[in-house]
Amino acid sequence: MTDVSATTAMPNVARVRPAAKRKSPAAQGRMPVILLFLPPALLLFTIFVILPMGEAAWYSLYRWNGYGLPTEFVGTRNFEVLFKNGAFLTSLKNNALIILVSIAIQVPLAIWLATMLANRIRGVVLFRLIFFLPYVLAEVAAGLIWRFVYDGDYGLFAALAHFLGTATPYVLADKDLAMYAVLGVIVWKYFGFHMMLFIAGMQSLDKSVLEAAEIDGATGWQKFRYVTLPLLGSTLRLSVFFAVVGSLQLFDMIMPLTGGGPFNSTQTMVTFLYNFGVTRMQVGLGSAVGVVLFVICVTLAFGYKRIFMRND
Repeated sequence: MTDVSATTAMPNVARVRPAAKRKSPAAQGRMPVILLFLPPALLLFTIFVILPMGEAAWYSLYRWNGYGLPTEFVGTRNFEVLFKNGAFLTSLKNNALIILVSIAIQVPLAIWLATMLANRIRGVVLFRLIFFLPYVLAEVAAGLIWRFVYDGDYGLFAALAHFLGTATPYVLADKDLAMYAVLGVIVWKYFGFHMMLFIAGMQSLDKSVLEAAEIDGATGWQKFRYVTLPLLGSTLRLSVFFAVVGSLQLFDMIMPLTGGGPFNSTQTMVTFLYNFGVTRMQVGLGSAVGVVLFVICVTLAFGYKRIFMRND
């Protein structure tokens, strides 16, 4: 009797088919929106990003002054010349130095100020505004302002030296000091942005965790080291990412400040591209700089996201 029931049940089991997956109404509603907005976005991205990148890679293989069509094919000669150029090697070192200062000084300074300005106390909004204003200021305007401050004849440094009765320092004219002056301006200009990132992150923390640490007798440093900083991990990684990528693209603040001088001591990769590729009409060499900068940016961006931000 048991065998008969089992055999009669088998056809019923065999006839059972998994139900076909149906698209949810939300997915069906998104499809027209995707078909409407995706093609124009892809078209604009192709025109303004993909094609210029391809043209730069193509021009980098030619010796070309920008007039007519490139005909003198030189292969990788532009890249060989580039990495033998002392000014370009200096620009690479300067970009690395800017990244180092941004991570080692700018980000810790932003965290320190954010811990003091994250609480809603009287007058805190005014201090946030004061520290954030340099970031709002246009890069060109910031460069011109600090060029006047550093001026050894009529600037603030000259007035201060005259008041103290010391020799006037010509900071921007000294190839050993100019880059440090630029680094000071960079920290002043961008730390407010990172400060606001950390303030937003601290205000979103669970207050009960900090209160529990206080009840357990944790000091202010212990709360910051073992509670606040680990909870700000995603914000910290994002801030470092912005600092690294932004450091590789510095241009419009350095040009009015030093123009890459003196003696190419403050060149970055972008200012080198402009000074040697655009103003001197060496389009092939400038395109090679663009290719190198693109490879570095893409490698750092994807590598950083892959290693440090894969869970964010």
